[in-house]
Amino acid sequence: MLSKFLFIGAFVALLALPAAAQNPPEGTRTFVRGTVEKLDGQTLKVKSREGQELTILLAPDFTVSGVVKRSLADIKAGDYVASTSVRGSDGKLHAIEVHIFPEAMRGTAEGQFAWDLVPDSIMTNATVAGITAAPQGQVLKVTYKGGESDITVPNDIPIVTYVPGDASLLKPGAAIFMAALKKSDGTLTAARVTAEKDGVKPPM
Repeated sequence: MLSKFLFIGAFVALLALPAAAQNPPEGTRTFVRGTVEKLDGQTLKVKSREGQELTILLAPDFTVSGVVKRSLADIKAGDYVASTSVRGSDGKLHAIEVHIFPEAMRGTAEGQFAWDLVPDSIMTNATVAGITAAPQGQVLKVTYKGGESDITVPNDIPIVTYVPGDASLLKPGAAIFMAALKKSDGTLTAARVTAEKDGVKPPM
């Protein structure tokens, strides 16, 4: 039970970006996406998706979460979800990934804000108010503080949820995502990592 609460607390901190911006820690928040090269104690070496060799110093009590696969059929009205989307030529939001939050994480980073998974992408953390069929998927009507959106979710995009993990997930070749802090001397530090589990990679 304790590990569950630690996982939830760590992940809330990871995704609560707007709140963190009000009282920023020392350093520049930097998203790291890549694959593990080596974990040596608290030192994690990563090859970023841009091809850079990065060294991240993990906190003594760093936490790890894994992702597991879900499907459109698992999303229902009332769920709290987050989705990265882009605007199509029709002016509508089209999801490129969705993650379903466990109930205990409802409300995490609620809202809609710019994201950097792909150029001009948008992250929406919101409650599903309704689901309707679309030609090649479904349309989620979602609501969040101050707004609402319709997001078209194709059948073939990654949909995941989160589970507690540990350092054993940080094996060479595993895909990871983290929000690190880059200090003035270039040092990267992080307190938590989201990692590939059983072949399912963090899509965000």
